[in-house]
Amino acid sequence: MAEAPTPLTKTQILGLTALSFAVFLIANDITAFAVAIPAMERDFHSDITTAQWVMNGYTLVFGVLIITGGRLADMFGRRRIFFLGSIIFVCFSLLGGLALDMWMLLICRALMGIGGALMWPAILGMIYGLMPEDRSGLAGGLIMAVCGVSNSIGPMLGGTLTDLLSWRWIFFINIPIAILVCFMIWKVVADDSAEKVEEKIDYVGVTTLSISLFGLLVALDFVVDLGFKNPLIISLVSLFLFFMGIFIIAERRVGKFALIPPDVAGNRKFFAAGITTLLLSAIFFSALLYIPQFLSKVHGYSAMVSGMGLLPMMITQGIVSYISGSLYEKLGAKLIVSVGTVFLCVGMFMLSHLNKETTFSQIIPGLIVLGTGVGLFYSTITTAAITVVDPSRASLAGAILYMFQIAGGALGLGMNTTIVAMAPDISTGIDRAFTVNAYLALAGLAVSILFVSGKSAQVTIEEEDIL
Repeated sequence: MAEAPTPLTKTQILGLTALSFAVFLIANDITAFAVAIPAMERDFHSDITTAQWVMNGYTLVFGVLIITGGRLADMFGRRRIFFLGSIIFVCFSLLGGLALDMWMLLICRALMGIGGALMWPAILGMIYGLMPEDRSGLAGGLIMAVCGVSNSIGPMLGGTLTDLLSWRWIFFINIPIAILVCFMIWKVVADDSAEKVEEKIDYVGVTTLSISLFGLLVALDFVVDLGFKNPLIISLVSLFLFFMGIFIIAERRVGKFALIPPDVAGNRKFFAAGITTLLLSAIFFSALLYIPQFLSKVHGYSAMVSGMGLLPMMITQGIVSYISGSLYEKLGAKLIVSVGTVFLCVGMFMLSHLNKETTFSQIIPGLIVLGTGVGLFYSTITTAAITVVDPSRASLAGAILYMFQIAGGALGLGMNTTIVAMAPDISTGIDRAFTVNAYLALAGLAVSILFVSGKSAQVTIEEEDIL
């Protein structure tokens, strides 16, 4: 008879509640601004190309620095780094809400990305650190469930604040939420800062990786409009490859003090989870972009209503994510990830049959199937990746996995946009792009079956060969 899972203490429950609010703060902030961009354009007499950097600038800085943020959290204490990130996040939220022109707004929004890059991996590390080892699957389920709810609420909250008050209140509302979260974490999450930090900051690694990721992410952002053969794209990709090469060489020389230490860099099971995430993130991101576009451009729905069209997927994702946390303890990672990938594949095939006559009610089943796949996959792959490395590397592992997600989403959007642009109309383009995504899910299924760890959360971490 299987042993009952370790019960959570009152302190653990309170800590997880506080950290759930922290997850909500970051996840909601990412989506809430999307519907407010037109209002920002009008207020500052700007254009969509410039205003879009309210989203892109934050994501770019967040993506470039998140691995560094994860390493710093593991080195200096996750709670301490979270508080530091929160101070940066709150200060530039205030200044962003008070912005006098578009450039001040964009700069403040980008600098908020520094705070977010410090906060997010610290949050992940604290959540997994609070969970008993035999309930770590619940951590991944909790994170993705809150993300699903936050992503659903974000566009509605952003739209409501913009319509009733001003887009500035999307910035201002971060301040009381962040202060409340910091107070709760200060009260109920133990300080994990080391009395003496023996590890050193790998400044060469931080610099070379940041420049490399900057080149990659900017290239992926511009490639949609400029194409792969554009000289700027070629230059940015060359920048990425050159500094990534220097980073790899430098990391081998630094050894245990490397930004990505050898025990993580050589962990095959961890990077198998990363590659699977890379392949499947294209599916999730393409649905986020093209389902609202289909509803807006083909059926003439407003931006807010089109965004709400994703609710069947988001709500399903949130519910399934939480359920999958308990399934992880019983079934292990390999089976749940594989089943989730199958749902992603089937959901994409169902949504690929779009045409001008397709009504919203007809795409709801596909969205629910896709949301089921997202809920099963992301919560489980997060736990599988983080628990396969040493617990002292949890924040770093979460940050690297997020980078795989960003890179996969950006590559997938570039591929999908190219396919849609070459089609005679948007319905046909989405049909073709989603069909390709479904086959991409099959590739992800092969990787998950062959390489993703099938161990349950009750696992003894094995030493990995160092590459």
